[in-house]
Amino acid sequence: MGYRGGFYGMYFDPTYFLVIIGAVLCIVAQMRVGTTFKKYSRVRSRSGMTGAQAAQRILELSGIYDVRIEHIRGELTDHYDPSSKVLRLSDATYSSNSVAAIGVAAHECGHALQHNKGYGPLKFRTALVPAANIGSRLGIPIILLGVLFGMNQLFIQIGIWVFAIAVLFQLVTLPVEFNASGRALSMLSNYGMMAKEETDGCRKVLSAAALTYVAAAASSILQLLRLVLLFGNRDRRND
Repeated sequence: MGYRGGFYGMYFDPTYFLVIIGAVLCIVAQMRVGTTFKKYSRVRSRSGMTGAQAAQRILELSGIYDVRIEHIRGELTDHYDPSSKVLRLSDATYSSNSVAAIGVAAHECGHALQHNKGYGPLKFRTALVPAANIGSRLGIPIILLGVLFGMNQLFIQIGIWVFAIAVLFQLVTLPVEFNASGRALSMLSNYGMMAKEETDGCRKVLSAAALTYVAAAASSILQLLRLVLLFGNRDRRND
């Protein structure tokens, strides 16, 4: 019996609930990190160091001397680029001496330390970047192309697998980010750069930031599940 779109196919798709759930998770996580960062951005570090100064000190105490620290525009656009060994700190981090800024700067130093030590998950994630970019940009368009070509299963299955690579990247990102935060908190404590209550504030900021990665991974998994539910059994439904 052939598949009939009708009301289900054209107007109502229950799998949209998966997309909605993913979107809600991401919104909640972004709100949490925003409010937490804002709260601790008003708490000045006793050391008086800015995020850039704290990052420089952490790198030096960790024996890393080949990583540059640069300023980048935006808010919470901080990241470490392993390909060029550059640690980029955003407007809210680079010149701020808040607990939040130092926590974020230390987190990025955690990535630099991962790179320096050859941390496996980071190497795997870096290797996945080109394929993940393709998956996130072309996965769904390839599926739609298959739909336009009369539910061509070859295109649809390729699109699902390509999109799955982007989901894999999100999953691999989780241990990388959690490990970087753990390294950051250890370095701040071991190097005597912060008092315990300040480190606790950093932990809350980094924990909130970690939730955004968890939410992004969950959203991607739900989107992949939706694609499988919509198109994975198409041949069986068309029998």
